[in-house]
Amino acid sequence: MAPLSKELELLQSAARYALAGAALVTPQLLSRPTPCSGWDLETLLDHLCDSIGVLGKAIATGGVAASAAPPHPGPGPDPVTRLRGQTARLLAACAAAGPAARRVAIGDRELTASLVAVTAAIEITVHGWDIWVACGAGRPVPLGLAAVLLPIAPLLITPGTRPGLFADPVRLPGPACPGDQLVAFLGRRPHPLAAPGPGTA
Repeated sequence: MAPLSKELELLQSAARYALAGAALVTPQLLSRPTPCSGWDLETLLDHLCDSIGVLGKAIATGGVAASAAPPHPGPGPDPVTRLRGQTARLLAACAAAGPAARRVAIGDRELTASLVAVTAAIEITVHGWDIWVACGAGRPVPLGLAAVLLPIAPLLITPGTRPGLFADPVRLPGPACPGDQLVAFLGRRPHPLAAPGPGTA
């Protein structure tokens, strides 16, 4: 059975995008608001670290409980350092995961290792976009990355799974690039600095 090579490339692309945005983060920016309603940048980074940790553990071990967020570290690693570490562990787990069709349990849901890796890529990409916006840079999702994730996102984020994870899709006024379509599908306004929207995690 095929290994997770394509998914690993997708994760690497998502990680490059998100970590490049995270490189702009300074202690002074951690209190900045983000497109996720009610979350500052530090909260967003902690959430992303937790999500990556759960998905990486699921791929590495074959299953995790739905509430298996790793404990927050005490004084020590700053959020960006922690994000880099969690991302490296996720990529290592994906590289060693074995067949893409291997079943992985997350709470009461069972997915293939391939779909878990793609879920992680979506999570990293959209929150990477949030990080760029919070830092005032607003770099769009790279075209190639968005073009791959756009048709997959509706398969994973359905009306039944969306509540509590993402806000409702944002209607775009006209034709848009894949990156804008992706963030709009995930409940964000593609140009939030000009027209801030409600956003959710």
